[in-house]
Amino acid sequence: MAVNIPGLVSVIVFYILILATGIWASRKAKKEEKKCTGNKSEVAMVGGRNMNLWVGIFTVTATWVGGGYIMGTAELVYDPSKGLLWVHGLVAFAFNLFFGGFFFAKPMRDNNYVTMIDPFQLRYGNAWTVMLCIPAILSEVFWSACTLAALGGTMNVILGIAPYQSILISASVAILYTLLGGLYSVAYTDVIQLFLIVVSLWLCVPFLMLNPASTDIVNTAVNNVYQAPWLGKIDLTDLWRWLDDFFLLALSGVCYQCFYQRLLAASSSAQAQKMCYAAGVLCFFLGFPSVLIGAVAASTDWNQTSYGLPSPYEKGEAGIIMPIALQHLCPVYISIAGIGAIAAVVMSSMDSTLLSSSSMFTHNIYKKIIRKKASDRELVWVIKISVLFFGVLGICLAMTTSSVYGLMFMSEELIYCTIFPQLVSVLFIPVSNGYGSLVGYVVGVTLRLLGGDSFFKIPPVIPYPGCTLVDGVYVQLFPFKTLTMLLSLFSIVSVSYLTSLLFKRGLLPEKWDIFDVSKKTDIILKDVILKESDKETELSPINKKDDVGEIENQA
Repeated sequence: MAVNIPGLVSVIVFYILILATGIWASRKAKKEEKKCTGNKSEVAMVGGRNMNLWVGIFTVTATWVGGGYIMGTAELVYDPSKGLLWVHGLVAFAFNLFFGGFFFAKPMRDNNYVTMIDPFQLRYGNAWTVMLCIPAILSEVFWSACTLAALGGTMNVILGIAPYQSILISASVAILYTLLGGLYSVAYTDVIQLFLIVVSLWLCVPFLMLNPASTDIVNTAVNNVYQAPWLGKIDLTDLWRWLDDFFLLALSGVCYQCFYQRLLAASSSAQAQKMCYAAGVLCFFLGFPSVLIGAVAASTDWNQTSYGLPSPYEKGEAGIIMPIALQHLCPVYISIAGIGAIAAVVMSSMDSTLLSSSSMFTHNIYKKIIRKKASDRELVWVIKISVLFFGVLGICLAMTTSSVYGLMFMSEELIYCTIFPQLVSVLFIPVSNGYGSLVGYVVGVTLRLLGGDSFFKIPPVIPYPGCTLVDGVYVQLFPFKTLTMLLSLFSIVSVSYLTSLLFKRGLLPEKWDIFDVSKKTDIILKDVILKESDKETELSPINKKDDVGEIENQA
């Protein structure tokens, strides 16, 4: 296939624009560093905690509307075995942002955390926190690989360049401007990228729908014309699996550091919540173009197009149906606009995941464990090296995957079964401790692995009810991922309560208490008593001091 020179030139211009925006934002970051009286390295991670509300809304939206969301939605709508009813992303992602804003934004922002790992480190200590960092960081890397894989397939179809070339070029640009300006570069480039996503995708939709090779999508939604209806159906046997996937996408998003990176950069918890609610609405509506593109692809007689037969689904190319539709159903100059949109969604998600994974490693592992006396200058360099390392890792993963949506689900599953119950317990269940966290982690990881994985074609060790063999791959119809998450949460709470009771009453020797449960329980009890005392009456400074002393003596 010959290289599309006009398209390649337009993409280069787009990358130059994004890079220029990142360089401009890096100058703003340097100005904020001069104003900052605290740790300068935190400017790269959470800015000056004064992010503009509109910039915050756009950067949160752009992070969620990534390559997996845009291309994965079109893939599922087009897939004859799935259809629109199996597209969880539109509702699940919007729900996720509202859920995170209502429950998680306030406690995280009010405590001025730098990363989502901070509450674990404060409660459980440094050693165990490293184990919790691993799935959190890996999920970010998987997400970046998912978005890069989406772009590689797109540029290969539309521009005629090899996937690895587009992945390398796009990743290099994203890595470069993330290195230059940290959160400011990421946030301001997100604004440009989100604008391009909206304009470019909606520009393509009319040309796709008016192509003579395509039939009315209203008719094909419920009638079998060229393939099964794109509306899809949910059989009773698939209902539990559908609910399992929905809850996975709807709840796991609050466990990504890239979500909290924006909220922690807000000037207040109220502003952080507004960012979530507005982004949830935008995220829902920005999925509509992908639905329409998938519907048009399912309504197309491919024999009348330059693509020919067999169809993309029969060739195993459903994962890149969006670029295929843009290439063969749109004029050349319109398909170029589409590639700009996909490049924008990829870079807006990749830069976020790079900075998030680097922030967790630098702040929670390097600074708190490896080099506790590291200078700000040293930490800034560690962030940059980490960005480069995780960027290369994401590139390698992107070159080995065949399904964008599958890689996105793998990222979500990793944190749904391990991090979500941990985050809920550490923020909202005061009795939780390191012992409960350890057991819950082991339960979550073990049960998830024993359930097998259809993406990697790993057969299950535990065949839950309804486990069936489909095309040589075992598929679990039982909602075992949600069950795993709930059992992990139950293990955390029950073991935490039991160990606290045993150490508190002296049934276990204090020298065995490696997580200092008895001491931390005293601190928690004091905090609870003080808060209840403040709610009941307004004390004068003198009386309040006396009451605190009395509470401490009682404890």
